[in-house]
Amino acid sequence: MPDTTPSSDKRPASTAPRAREASLLERAAKVYDFSQHVRSRAAVPPLADSASARTADRTMTDTGTGAGSAPDSDAAVFTDPTFLAIPEELRAPIGQELPDEFHMPDEPGDVAMIDRGMLAANGMMVPGAPVGPLAEEFRLIKRQLLITRARIAEIDGASERARTILVCSARPGDGKTFCAINLAMSIAAERDTEVVLVDADVAKPDVLKQLGLTDAPGLLDALADTSIDVETLVVRTDVPHLSILPAGRKTAMDTELLASARTRSVLSRLMAADPRRIVIFDSPPALAASPAGVLAMLVGQVMLVVRADRTPEGEVRAAVQRLDSCEHIQLVLNAVSFVPGGARFGSYYDQGGAR
Repeated sequence: MPDTTPSSDKRPASTAPRAREASLLERAAKVYDFSQHVRSRAAVPPLADSASARTADRTMTDTGTGAGSAPDSDAAVFTDPTFLAIPEELRAPIGQELPDEFHMPDEPGDVAMIDRGMLAANGMMVPGAPVGPLAEEFRLIKRQLLITRARIAEIDGASERARTILVCSARPGDGKTFCAINLAMSIAAERDTEVVLVDADVAKPDVLKQLGLTDAPGLLDALADTSIDVETLVVRTDVPHLSILPAGRKTAMDTELLASARTRSVLSRLMAADPRRIVIFDSPPALAASPAGVLAMLVGQVMLVVRADRTPEGEVRAAVQRLDSCEHIQLVLNAVSFVPGGARFGSYYDQGGAR
């Protein structure tokens, strides 16, 4: 935070406040200047699936500003929209890599070392770094999902299903893997949860690459071979409470494997291994690959990522219909724009102490 002491301040040099020491994120990851950005308050046109009987169960977790045409007058709308923001600016990489000691695991044992420098270079949250705007945005997103989880467990009585979340998008390039990884790290920061992030984009897996981890057997291997205990394939990481299940060996029968009864057995095994566990699936795009619709039948809720000013409303509607087997679908608008004018949401943590 820049020194705002007036030039007329005649305090002796010995009593002048010392310059703030650079934060871990500034020193070891990437530096983002949020002081010149503020969230635009322009309204985002609501989206709807007028054919769905479950419209009232769906909320729009929106991240953005709003260019776009108004919906047709006869279209139903998502009720009680919630507006959140994941800005495009948060992805701009500037700075240095993390110090070596930051890569040390918090717990002893055989754990995979997530590359914090790669996370920062990709504009993602860095575990252990000071809280910033991106972390705050995902705090709001995860809170809505956790509230829905509690409602599913209470009303539907499906406590196991309530602990599963599918992160999906309509088309490639909308940021679903970016959102899945950040969501997993954000939920893993909760005091009473364990998270398994499953790379279920089996045709084009990218989770391990984004985390700087090497490929390993995973979901498809457990589905294809009934003698494999899926729990032995779960990779524990040096981020507390976060584990990864890789996609596994590619096959031409991926959709058929995911649609088999074996998938439910594998998922039940993951759930039974830890009652505090939440399983997050990074899914293939709904309109680009068939597994997304199959996975939607297995989870308690879907977080559908929509890219600001890129994903057409018609594709969002089509994706919602493709994922309609899940009763709880929430939308997140990714990569919104900001206008100059003041500090944006989350900058409170950068303000330092009172003077």
